[in-house]
Amino acid sequence: MKAITLAEYGGPETLRLTDLPDPKVAPGEVLVRVRAAGVNPVDWKLAQGGLDALMETRFPLIPGWDVAGVVERVGFDVEEFAPGDEVFGYVRKDTVQLGAYAELVSAHVRMLARKPAALSWAQAAGVPLAGLTAYQAIKRVGLRPGETVLVNAAAGGVGSLGVQIAVALGARVIGTASVHNHDFVRQLGAEPVVYGPGLADRVAELAPDGIDAALDFAGGDGVDAALRLLGRPDRLASVVESEAAEKGGHYVWVRPDAADLKALADLADERKLTVHVERVLPLAEAAEAWRLNAGGHTRGKLVLSVAGD
Repeated sequence: MKAITLAEYGGPETLRLTDLPDPKVAPGEVLVRVRAAGVNPVDWKLAQGGLDALMETRFPLIPGWDVAGVVERVGFDVEEFAPGDEVFGYVRKDTVQLGAYAELVSAHVRMLARKPAALSWAQAAGVPLAGLTAYQAIKRVGLRPGETVLVNAAAGGVGSLGVQIAVALGARVIGTASVHNHDFVRQLGAEPVVYGPGLADRVAELAPDGIDAALDFAGGDGVDAALRLLGRPDRLASVVESEAAEKGGHYVWVRPDAADLKALADLADERKLTVHVERVLPLAEAAEAWRLNAGGHTRGKLVLSVAGD
């Protein structure tokens, strides 16, 4: 199979399109022929050694944890899927090596769900990591219908999905974004507000009675602003700032979860969740996708096309 690999830690310049043996399929796993792979900041941060203290890494390394594709083969004890099934998933293994930037990837069934019919291959590949991050953060703060939630970085890959999930739950959403993204945030169902100094005061003008929960998907001053507005720090979740936990909130590290993926797929098929794909690049241009992603100004998601749209 063809795959994007790196032989050692480094930046986009280290990526190479190479030929590798097809992955083995262990019990409990399926082999997925990849149609599209999502690009996330963790991909290039990991390649720079950012997770070396946390996760076992082996080279040559195929990056990527987000996948959408078709089941090609199943392990001998797998009953959940069959060849030909369209699936998507967050393929984060215990050892970082055989990722999604490839024509084929093996994945445990706990990492996969059936692809939502309402989404294209590119859109489906943009859901897993970002969607699970948002969904699990929302579960952690216990968001309920009728509550007001502040979403920091509402136009980004995680935030744009978080806004839609919160709206689908029946919450009122206030979302931080740069001015040029305010119309996009409104389309998602949130009330936009400019981030930066004075954020707490601007949110207080929109919600004079305070907010019930806060989701921080960007860091910066989002945590402190949220704590000023919240009555209870345990209604705050951050996926960026570990200090949120030290201040009484939650620091969320996303986990593969088939049931949560199915919940996201159901929302998509109910037309309550969609994915804005900013750009689709061919697999061979993974380095350019990383450069764009590292720029920090992507609206929605960047996706690599492997054998699909």
